[in-house]
This record gives sequence, C-alpha cells and structure tokens, in this order.
Amino acid sequence: MENKKIKILVVPSDRTGVSYFRSTKPHLYLQQMYPDKFHVDIDYEPQLNNDAWLKQYDIIHYHRTLGPYEEVEALIERLKGLGIVSIMDLDDYWFPGLHHPAHHIIKRNKLNEKIAHNLKTAENVTTTTSIFANKIKKLNKNTFVLPNAIDVNEKQYIPNPEPSEKIRIGWLGGSAHLRDLELLKGLVSKLKSDGLLDKIQFVICGFDLRGKMTNINQATGEQTSRDILPKESVWYEYEKIFTNDYTTVSPEYKNHLLKFKQEEFPGVENEPYRRVWTKHISDYATNYNLFDISLAPLEPNTFNEMKSQLKVIEAGFHKKAIIAQNFGSYTLDLENAYQKGGTIDDTKNALLVDNDRNHKSWHQYLKKLIQNPELIDKLATNLHNTVVDRYSLDAVSKLRKDYYEGLVENVKKVDEKLVKEKN
Repeated sequence: MENKKIKILVVPSDRTGVSYFRSTKPHLYLQQMYPDKFHVDIDYEPQLNNDAWLKQYDIIHYHRTLGPYEEVEALIERLKGLGIVSIMDLDDYWFPGLHHPAHHIIKRNKLNEKIAHNLKTAENVTTTTSIFANKIKKLNKNTFVLPNAIDVNEKQYIPNPEPSEKIRIGWLGGSAHLRDLELLKGLVSKLKSDGLLDKIQFVICGFDLRGKMTNINQATGEQTSRDILPKESVWYEYEKIFTNDYTTVSPEYKNHLLKFKQEEFPGVENEPYRRVWTKHISDYATNYNLFDISLAPLEPNTFNEMKSQLKVIEAGFHKKAIIAQNFGSYTLDLENAYQKGGTIDDTKNALLVDNDRNHKSWHQYLKKLIQNPELIDKLATNLHNTVVDRYSLDAVSKLRKDYYEGLVENVKKVDEKLVKEKN
C-alpha cells in the first residue's frame, strides 16, 4: 500500500447517543492512534451530490442510512464507480417488537423495510456482535463485527466510587425498557421480607421526564402533542418497581420524589432507593460510581437478542458485579458463577438468570450477594479482567485499522486489474 493516509468521511446519524459509540468516538480515536495512516472528517450534512467533493475520500462510513432512504442504493453504486469504499453501520435490530415505544412509528413509516433494504444494497456492513452479524448476513454477507469499546483514559470510565455503608444495586438505561424491568416486579418486596432492605439501596440512573404525548383525533386523524406529565412517564413506572410503589421509602422522601424536582434529597444515602437524573452522553457512565451491583434484565425477543453487550462492558470497566439475563449478547462474555446446589464458582464473572427463572433467580442471586459481600468484589474483578483488554478502544481500533486497510487495498487491486485489462 502506498504510504498515504486513508481519508475517511464519517456521517453520524445523530449528535448524541448511538453516534458517540459507533461513529464519532471510534473514528477520532482511530485517527489519534494512527495519525500517519488515517485522516477523519465528521460531517453531518455532506455534499453527497458532489462527485468532485466525494472523490477526496477513500472510505465513507455511515450509520443506518446515507441521505434519504430512497436515494441510497443509487448513491452506493455511484460511490463504487468513484472507487470509494462505503460502510454501513447498524447497532440495533431494524424492527423493534410490539411493546417497544418506537414500534408503531417505525411500522407506519416502513423504516424497518427501508433499513433492511439499505442492508441488502450496502457495500459493507459493520455491527456490534457476532449474534447480530449472523442475522445481518442473511441480507448481506459482507458483514464485519466491530464491537462497542471503551477509551480507558476517558474520565467517565475511570472508577471513582462514591463510598457508602450500603450495598448499592443499580440500573442504568433509557426509556424503552419497561418490559425488561417488569421482570423485577416483586423483587424489592421479597428483599424486604428477608429483612435485608436496611443493608441495600436501589439506584436508578437516567431519570428523564422530557418527551411529548401525541393525541390523534379518531374522527379527523389530526395529531396534537403536548409535554408529557411526570406520572405519564415510563420513569414513574420504573420507580414504582424499585420502591414497591413508594412503600419502602420514608414519607418525606416519597413526598420529595413525587414533586419530580431535580434536587437531591437530604439524607438520600439512608434511603433504600435513589433517583439519579439523566446525564450527558459524555459523563453518563459516571453513574456506575453510585452502585456496586449492576442489573441487566432483558425480555427475550428478537430486538433484545440483537442488542450489544455495552452494559457488560461498562460494568466491567467500572469493576462492578453484574446480574444479567442469560440471553442474547450477555452470553458472549459472561459465565454463570451460580452452580447447581447453590454453590458459587468464584472463577466465573457474573450471575446469569435463565428466562424461565425470573420469578426466583433475581431475588436468589441478590440475596446471595448481599449476605456474602466478598463475592461482589470477586465477580467484579473477574468481569473487569474479561473486558478490559478485549473491549478497549486500542484493541478495537487495531481491528478497525486492519479491516479498513483491507477494504481499501481490495479497491486498489480491482483498479489495477481494470487498468491492465484496458491496456
């Protein structure tokens, strides 16, 4: 390969969330790690109709779609003609199930069909896990796994745990997880019956009341929207699960919580529950400093099966123990320490809940850890050792470098062959 930089155009799908992990962060890190090999431009509104402008790039990386869906197929062919490698990245299954908040809007706008068509016509595809890659390969065999990864020097991933006399059990996520968290209903009540509530604190991170309620006039079809009310929010439903409908907290704290003010309650460290409001994508992972055990329940469905193992990776980098569903991507790196008969194999790195044992195992595993806190540290250390090298941005950037260089080298070989054939 000629000693010239590979120039990459990155077209993110948004300015927060998914783009942080799949578009902007990994490519800026790639350029930082290999400054002599790669030059990266990030452009949210690229000149896709300007061939002269596009020709400065060797690779164009986009998430989900590159411009309007109906124009992508023709654009990909144009890029091929210009000798530009194009890569479509996808991190979520394209058709969420009926209970997902986005299901109806995706179905109404046929976004699932459009994304599937993009996959079929893409030149190359990258995704998060081997499980999702095998699904995508049914539509496009040119699919490669580049997992989500962590910058070990990024401040939000450097552990700085807040001290506490309680064992803190945390969940960190977004607004599409009600069906997952419903798997934990009754858990708090069982732990209270065990007399363990004074030893623990549940911590819910990401609490967010932003959003709109859309109303449709059935007679006219007219749509109107308004700001969502706090008790209409899914976060209110989450909170009821982790407070046993607010019965476990003090009357003063309940009154504070139901005011929905973004103010910390004095003495919250003594309560069996803590609400943590949403944070920016650049520091949301600091929430892991507020708990000791991470919970990762997952309803078994196709959408969840294709999700990445980011919760596992983040918990590992923050040296937290994890109790997770024995399902989907959580099975890629986690090994269940709980053995038949109730013994613990402390060479393993997690506690895994089988789908048919949600009613027992979440409670059983938490009780075990609360009564044997030394196991929390052991599982946390084992998980950290599992993920720290495998999912560092250094390791994944090396994988990305080799993959990108191979794609560009293949284009060069094809171009050289065409030149020879012409001569």
